[in-house]
Amino acid sequence: MCPGHDEGCCPHGGRVSAFPDDSDAADLPDARLAERVSHLYECSGLSTYRIAAIVGISRQRVGRVLRRMGVPVKPRGAGRRRRPGRDAAVIAVLYLRWRLTSAQISGLTGIPERTVRDRLRADGVTMRSRGRYNREDRQTVPADALADLYVRAGMSAADTGSTLGVPGHIVLRAAHDLGLPVRLGGPPPQCGPAEIRLVDALYADPLVCRVLVRHGLPRVPPGGPISRRFPAALVIGPEAAAAFYVECGLSLRHIELLSGQPAETIRALLRRQGIRLRGRGGRSPFVRRWRAGGDPDWEPAGGGDTLEG
Repeated sequence: MCPGHDEGCCPHGGRVSAFPDDSDAADLPDARLAERVSHLYECSGLSTYRIAAIVGISRQRVGRVLRRMGVPVKPRGAGRRRRPGRDAAVIAVLYLRWRLTSAQISGLTGIPERTVRDRLRADGVTMRSRGRYNREDRQTVPADALADLYVRAGMSAADTGSTLGVPGHIVLRAAHDLGLPVRLGGPPPQCGPAEIRLVDALYADPLVCRVLVRHGLPRVPPGGPISRRFPAALVIGPEAAAAFYVECGLSLRHIELLSGQPAETIRALLRRQGIRLRGRGGRSPFVRRWRAGGDPDWEPAGGGDTLEG
């Protein structure tokens, strides 16, 4: 609507459009160019791009005409009346319910990917961590059922997972997160170290401490699932990942415990740098160093110390 005029009233003799995309908005094809451009911009709310296409002149000339008429030209994309956003709810449903990425939503809706993320944030939607391996997408296992089947009944991870309806590696990961004793195989253990002990040992290691200080990484107290310890994973660059793996001799799982980054993400970082990964099984250099330093009774967590090749 034109400044200084009542709603629905157009001083140029046309009709005021409620929305800039209204194809029925009255153009003034017989009016002077300046009056026609002013009407389309002020009353119909069209952008300078749309006006240039309708009138048949360049967008730059549209801007010059408006300025000569004393009409303030807003910054690009700012201040125009827009049709109420019906796509915001659709975007939220696609992102939250169907778990599509912002790139996939952009491909479906034709809305730029950056705009998709901006609209989700504007609606208060918590964005997922980027990449293929999102912490919030991990499957969980009930703690009581896991303790009964895996620890007390002595079932294998595969059998426990079959009973609970999850893969065996999810059982092992959940056992680590909950601090339950995890075995490499054989009879059920009578006792075992909680993950808290392992994290404390990692933070006490001098080589690990030097890498943490060098890359400005904070210490996160142990205890609870890793997704709770790290609501947002620490940013681990290629240099820090290589330092933890090569200099400190940590396994992928150890680096995950220190950063919150999924082990598969760390694996990809190392491979992109051409670092050859250690094979599965055995002890990582850190574990051998730890045992030699006075903790010979510690038994490595199956699947935790051996997530390598």
